[in-house]
Amino acid sequence: MSPATGAPTLRGAAVGRGIGIGLMYGLFRPRVLGAWRVPASGPVILAVNHSHNVDGPMLMGTAPRPVHFLIKKEAFVGPLDPFLRGIGQLKVDRTTADRTAITHALGVLGDGGVLGIFPEGTRGEGDFASLRAGLAYFAVRSGAPIVPVAVLGSTERRGRLISALPPLRSRVDVVFGEAFEAQEGARSSDKGGSVRRTRKALDEATLRIQGRLTGHLEQARRLTGRAE
Repeated sequence: MSPATGAPTLRGAAVGRGIGIGLMYGLFRPRVLGAWRVPASGPVILAVNHSHNVDGPMLMGTAPRPVHFLIKKEAFVGPLDPFLRGIGQLKVDRTTADRTAITHALGVLGDGGVLGIFPEGTRGEGDFASLRAGLAYFAVRSGAPIVPVAVLGSTERRGRLISALPPLRSRVDVVFGEAFEAQEGARSSDKGGSVRRTRKALDEATLRIQGRLTGHLEQARRLTGRAE
């Protein structure tokens, strides 16, 4: 986190990636498929299904680049607050249009970084059945490609030592999909030639994105032989 602006830094996210690698590969046995599909440079959005609390840390430790995740403000409690900020993560208030979070997220993409988003807005079935418009907004506004990511196996069984986590040394599959653009048809020009983003266009983009994400999830399930 930048002391002057409070914005996340790439250095912080890189530290978070190092911690994620150590923890995730130390506690579990991640199997990563298609990581080469993440662009090696430039802005990109990782759209991740979310069915378990371990999904975010798992992506931080398996993605080929440092990731700045948008995380609900409720997670920033006690010592977790400075820790999450220090490793480049973004606090977001889901009950309102959080301008600070929006500005910082667009800043990450503007600097050519990787933004991680759980499109469903919260932990659930992890099937992309209910998407919020935030993902479409960031993709259209920034022009960054979206890479769908499926995390499978984190909810199959509970651990014996820590029931809130998958069993120690269990396999968790992380499947990266083909990058795609969300801008086509989601922008329109006014008479002056400037680009404007309408609610209808974002809603349409959200539906297109949802189709791509659910398609990737189905493919990932077939590829890994896992249902969740």
